[in-house]
Amino acid sequence: MTEDVIIIGGAAMGAATAFWLTKMAPGLKVLVVERDPSYARAATALSVASVRQQFSDPTNVKISRFGVDFIRNFAERLGPAGEVASLGLKENGYLFLTTDPAQKPVMEELAAMQRACGAATEVWTPAQVGARFPWIETSDLAAGSFGPRDEGWFDNMGLLAGFRNAARAQGARFEKAEAVGLAVNAGRVTGVEIAGRGLVSCGAVVNAAGTRGAQVLRWAGLDLPVEPRKRTVFVIDAPNARHPDGPLLIDRAFYMRPEQGHWITATVPDSDSACDPDDFEPDLHLFEEAIWEPLYARCPGFDAVKVVRHWVGHYDYNTLDQNAILGPHPALPNLYLLNGFSGHGLQQSPALGRGTAEHILNGGWQSLDLSELSYDRVQAGRPIVERAIV
Repeated sequence: MTEDVIIIGGAAMGAATAFWLTKMAPGLKVLVVERDPSYARAATALSVASVRQQFSDPTNVKISRFGVDFIRNFAERLGPAGEVASLGLKENGYLFLTTDPAQKPVMEELAAMQRACGAATEVWTPAQVGARFPWIETSDLAAGSFGPRDEGWFDNMGLLAGFRNAARAQGARFEKAEAVGLAVNAGRVTGVEIAGRGLVSCGAVVNAAGTRGAQVLRWAGLDLPVEPRKRTVFVIDAPNARHPDGPLLIDRAFYMRPEQGHWITATVPDSDSACDPDDFEPDLHLFEEAIWEPLYARCPGFDAVKVVRHWVGHYDYNTLDQNAILGPHPALPNLYLLNGFSGHGLQQSPALGRGTAEHILNGGWQSLDLSELSYDRVQAGRPIVERAIV
């Protein structure tokens, strides 16, 4: 049997694409192959599950504008087949801080662009930051950029489950299987080699393989500038800093947000480089060596802190510009890319799953023009500069 579309990878991006394909084209034969349906090591499961509007590229803002509306109204958007009543969106906002006076006009410029796209970003003086969040040390600040709505965090696994449930109800098939190769003939992918099953013919393939996205391209002799980057996330208890209304705060050396009486915090290691996709060994030294001192300096209530647990996740990191690589590959026009999200893929999955489905079915971008995120810029070595990577 020939499949219309085979999606390699069944986490948030793959499941969202399957949902939109079967919603837009009832009866389409869509097969999703996922090597580990427990998702124990998928970026979706290990994400801090946040959504924001504060990007410096307008396309990213528009993607997240659709994403937050979809997340907020998840049950309505999917219908009863999604079997998820709510994703529990908690809109505490994102707060970006800077100590550099030269960054304040940059923040104001970006906030104006974000508001033009429908966001509500405000640029605050240090006094305004302190008035809203008096537990933050503001004496060295130049400015803060805050999103008072449409930014926060949500249920990551609920989002995945809802997309999977609804896609299945619409006819998509999810199989525990590992794709191990591509068959290529006359400039097109003609099938996917599946371990223990052999070659499965298809009309199109979607590469939603996360940190293994570059491996999928190598099966066809092609390159993709995407690699796994390890992130160790700490859950900490700070008995003198109970602030459930706290934002997701991004300072120079760390980010953090409240989580059920505790806090989640992480940093980008100085030695950030590619890791093995199976390397989930935590970098436990990062909390004391890189996070705690600047965290305490910014928030003095974190004088007494205990790490209560930790986890390790991977970014599918785009080494060109840390932005998504989307759409058909120029050398194989029926091989569609959904790769390189560099830490903000979960919030983008509703819009990018829709965009990919529209491109497959209609031959081009429809609801959102995502052309600047195509592989063309990789070929040209033309990065999209996104100044708000967390």
